[in-house]
Amino acid sequence: MTLPGALHGIKYYLYPNPMRLFDPQVWMDAGTQVFYSYAICLGCLTTLGSYNKYNNNCYRDSFYLCLLNSGTSFVSGMAIFSILGYMSQQQGVDIASVADSGPGLVFIVYPQAVTLLPFPQVWSACFFIMIILLGIDGQFVGLESVMTSLSDTYPSQIRYGYRRELLLLLICAVCYVLGLFLVSQAGAYILQIFDHYVCSGPTLLLMAILQSVVIGWIYGADRFCDNIQDMIGYKPISLLKYCWMYVTPVICSGTLVFMLLKYTPMKFNKSYVYPGWAYLIGWFLAMSSLMMIPVTMVCKLAKGKGTLWQRIKSCSQPADDLAVKTQKNGSASLHAPDAAHNLKV
Repeated sequence: MTLPGALHGIKYYLYPNPMRLFDPQVWMDAGTQVFYSYAICLGCLTTLGSYNKYNNNCYRDSFYLCLLNSGTSFVSGMAIFSILGYMSQQQGVDIASVADSGPGLVFIVYPQAVTLLPFPQVWSACFFIMIILLGIDGQFVGLESVMTSLSDTYPSQIRYGYRRELLLLLICAVCYVLGLFLVSQAGAYILQIFDHYVCSGPTLLLMAILQSVVIGWIYGADRFCDNIQDMIGYKPISLLKYCWMYVTPVICSGTLVFMLLKYTPMKFNKSYVYPGWAYLIGWFLAMSSLMMIPVTMVCKLAKGKGTLWQRIKSCSQPADDLAVKTQKNGSASLHAPDAAHNLKV
């Protein structure tokens, strides 16, 4: 922040442009950042939270997580835009052209910024070590979410011997082979397809809408508040109940509709328009995860008994809480009581 031009970058960071609020892509990018920053709709928080004791104060932890996450993001933004302000003054260009997002920001702008600091070799080593550790620890949580879900669904098949470790090795090997495409000469081209369709946009918005509807209406917001009260001794504020039932579904639905109405073709480097086959691949990747929801619904209805309406009512009933309450004051987590399972997280 002591560099010349840093104040200009901080002003650019703190003073927003109100006209950009009419751009649906801004809302999509902001929503995606919130989703990824808090790992919403990815199963990571649910997985890690399931290892807590039954009486753990999840309500307090949620507020701490929000304050810590947003606070560190704000502080890091001050450092980043002070550097960008300095770079824009050195290059004699507008800061908007310097503050570009995407892989270029990480692998071009940031490395160039650290070379301008005293002892650039030290800062460069720290920066790339941070990038490596950031990818690794994010991957740890994502894989743990997958493995915990599989282990809880098929406990007798996976929690036996070294089957869990071998399955995890297989998943990592497959992901490694698929990841080789992203380090090829067309890696940035393919990465943008994944980023645009799989990691953001309609996929996460639809997941957020469905999860909010399930919690707020099918399982029941009041019932969910009662569960929290049973765990921590008091109910959360009423505002959260209305957020689960109305605010979150409405905002996500509005953003999704806004995005569809203002749809623009995906571009590479803001100029090259992707061909039609790239859009087909992108939508296939986006629907590959969402299709599991209707497929599971059809399977549940097919296995049910009675008329179609009776099957729908039966499948929409919440599970009994007795299985969960038996864990109260008992084992350390909602999973198997073996200590090794808990120590892995």
